[in-house]
Amino acid sequence: MCTRERFRAVVLVALAIASRAAFAQSPNLGTPISEAEIRAWDISIGPDGSGLPPGSGTPEQGARIFAAKCAVCHGESGKGGTSAALVGGAALTNGIETTKTIANFWPYATTLFDFTRRAMPWQQPRTLTDDEVYALTAYILALNKIVGENAVMNAETLPTVRMPNRDGFILRFPDKVP
Repeated sequence: MCTRERFRAVVLVALAIASRAAFAQSPNLGTPISEAEIRAWDISIGPDGSGLPPGSGTPEQGARIFAAKCAVCHGESGKGGTSAALVGGAALTNGIETTKTIANFWPYATTLFDFTRRAMPWQQPRTLTDDEVYALTAYILALNKIVGENAVMNAETLPTVRMPNRDGFILRFPDKVP
């Protein structure tokens, strides 16, 4: 065997031994996570209402919460302020530039609950209680005349709300639609 081949063989053996030792030693980054810990972070709500927590709220309750925690950004009665309007909006058939609101764009009422729960208020996300989120959802839906002013939103009633633009989307998970 020539010197060059012998050198390659020695290098390959050395690399094999070094890599075995390197892979045998774990960097010990992180720890296994339990199912309970996963559930605490998995707050996704499906269109069919899967994942909705216990609780309830009415538009009347939501009006008080909205005035205290939401109106500063979304304006009085959700008509827009420094952040997007939540109420109104022309039909989307008026063109691509049409302002998209909850009434004319969002396909599911459960999406409103999910978004509000995980992202609002923007300066303190995930600080609203589940009852507050149900109440705000009820209030915003009532402002858009999607539900009545006496509606009670909870895990049973929210998935049954039919949004005006529900059929305006291509379904990614048709088995998850109520």
